[in-house]
Amino acid sequence: MTTTSPFSNKSFLQLFIAQIIALVGTGFSTIALALLAYDFALNEAGRVLGIALAIKMIAYVVFAPIIGGFVHRIPRKHFLILMDVLRAVVVLMIPFITQVWHIYVLIFVLNLFSAGFKPVFQALIPDILVDEKQYGKALAYSRVAYDLENILSPTFAAIALLYFSYTGLFLINSAAFIISAVIILVTLLPKDKVIERTGNIVDEISFGIVSYMKTPRLRSLFILYFGIALSSSMIIVNTVIYVKDYLYLSDTTVAIFMASSGLGSMIIAFIYPYLNEKMIDKYITQLGVFVLALSMFFMSYEPIYLYALITWFITGIGLSLSQIPSGKIVNASSSPSDRTAYFTAQFSLSHLSWFFGYLLAGELAFMFGFSFTASLFSMIVMVCLLFSLLFWPNEDRTEGMMHTHERITHNHTHNHDDGHHDHEHSNGHDEHSHDHVHQDVTHEHKFIIDIHHQRWPK
Repeated sequence: MTTTSPFSNKSFLQLFIAQIIALVGTGFSTIALALLAYDFALNEAGRVLGIALAIKMIAYVVFAPIIGGFVHRIPRKHFLILMDVLRAVVVLMIPFITQVWHIYVLIFVLNLFSAGFKPVFQALIPDILVDEKQYGKALAYSRVAYDLENILSPTFAAIALLYFSYTGLFLINSAAFIISAVIILVTLLPKDKVIERTGNIVDEISFGIVSYMKTPRLRSLFILYFGIALSSSMIIVNTVIYVKDYLYLSDTTVAIFMASSGLGSMIIAFIYPYLNEKMIDKYITQLGVFVLALSMFFMSYEPIYLYALITWFITGIGLSLSQIPSGKIVNASSSPSDRTAYFTAQFSLSHLSWFFGYLLAGELAFMFGFSFTASLFSMIVMVCLLFSLLFWPNEDRTEGMMHTHERITHNHTHNHDDGHHDHEHSNGHDEHSHDHVHQDVTHEHKFIIDIHHQRWPK
């Protein structure tokens, strides 16, 4: 195993195993939830699942930033373990519900805890893997894990259902969350960073999203994610319609089409580390979005089985190319102490894109047909790409940016280890808070939006 392999880091290996176990367990619950909805709603099961999916997105979009505004007050290890245990308890309650609205309540609560867990977990990885090549490979392997979960979980669930009812799948998911919590408990994690914040509660909650949107490359990434979400939604929402209503083929073919998209995604995940040696993440992301624009255009053509199967494969390639680098882009745009706030903002804003993507993909295909929707999405994705080409700054110029700080007096938690807070008193290098003065200064360094840099230099 080479030194650039992230699995050579014991802490990452343990967290990756925890992630795989939790993902497979969640996949089991997805299948079980569909069966539970059918028991309650019969022919309206699809509608129940659609509402549950929308509730999931609302929990992600609305509450992830709120949780992100407060999570720095709690040790990350304790917080992640708490989220896993709470998710285990909620999943364990699902088999005992008696009304459809109970499904909505528990799905909301479950995804509220997931909205807390996922971005904190994602922000923790670059603290563990400080080597950029290791971190890039870790992101690629995480992508493989998600794709394998989508492909293998239904298979494992089908085998499990041969031996017990779908209620047992919820029990497996609950156990998976507990196992994940135990693994995190025994994993050695880096010490939490000092978090610098000023202002009231609203300022703390909004810090991540405000800082994210003030960063030009992240604004471009957000616009690109709207195109990514539209393309992904065509696969998730409309594959079954395309296969059954346009190709007139069986349920098995739906699974084959989904697997084709997943295969394209996994292939790119494996070759991404080598591709990243030739291209920077900005260009890889833009290339992926260009591939998505083409694949959406190809989808609008006359339905032919083999042609469509290749198109789904190409879409998987585009989705992987455009999404794998996002973690590195967010990481490069934030300081270690603010990383969780930035990843929370990325999590919330990307899922906002998916919320609209799901709605548009379903409604437009129903009202105007699959071909019209695919053509329209192709044009929108291309506009998103054009925005990034125009407004994503040259990365070479962002490494050292000349800027001026005006004289300011403010109060926030800090220490004296960063070279920015150079003043004398009895607290030494310990974390502390008091009013202190920053003199006006003009200097040059890698620029990120934080408590001391609130406006991007022109």
